[in-house]
Amino acid sequence: MKITYYGQSCFGVQIDETHLLFDPFISGNPLAAKVDLEGIPADYILLSHGHQDHVLDAEAIGKRTGAKLVGAYEVAVWFQGKGLEAHPMNHGGCWNFEFGKIRMVNAVHSSVLPDGTYGGNPAGYVIESPAGTFYFAGDTALTLDMKLIPMLCPKLDFAILPIGDNFTMGYRDAVIASDFVECDRIIGCHFDTFGFIEIDHDEARKVFADKGKELILLEIGESKDLSA
Repeated sequence: MKITYYGQSCFGVQIDETHLLFDPFISGNPLAAKVDLEGIPADYILLSHGHQDHVLDAEAIGKRTGAKLVGAYEVAVWFQGKGLEAHPMNHGGCWNFEFGKIRMVNAVHSSVLPDGTYGGNPAGYVIESPAGTFYFAGDTALTLDMKLIPMLCPKLDFAILPIGDNFTMGYRDAVIASDFVECDRIIGCHFDTFGFIEIDHDEARKVFADKGKELILLEIGESKDLSA
């Protein structure tokens, strides 16, 4: 699997020939000004919740690529109304796609779409595929529900966790989350985009390293091979 970071909580993950895109927020992020929005590939767009800093570019990318959008029922229906093909899900549900299985899991946050429409419950995703298994937490607080993931899913090859604090858990809580999901290789997200969530990168890495874990902080536009 190859992962590419596009800023905030937006990642592209390539599984064989399939491209998954999570929470596309690029055009509204000054830190991602060098990212070519028109060049981002997507076969599936997975949305964790309806906040603008997670869905802003979903419509444009979905219409350009023909990607299928996956999200909570309310989010999926909202984007269907904009002409996108969508697959609605809800907490605890799984669905087998041609690249592997998606499980929608709990996230503790809030959700409203950019026009004020109710966005349903926020969520995270566990992606299982022959290439490996990973957890995309979305925006969430630390929650004991994370302990269900290793009980229900194959061992994670990596987990993408928010670390910016204020609106989500911070990196110290994310270390505990990594224990709950039994994963020692963590990719940080939802940090530095604006003042409330700026972090000390060296300190964050040290907090993880002190627990024998790796915190990966990708540069915007950087790609990394994370194959199992």
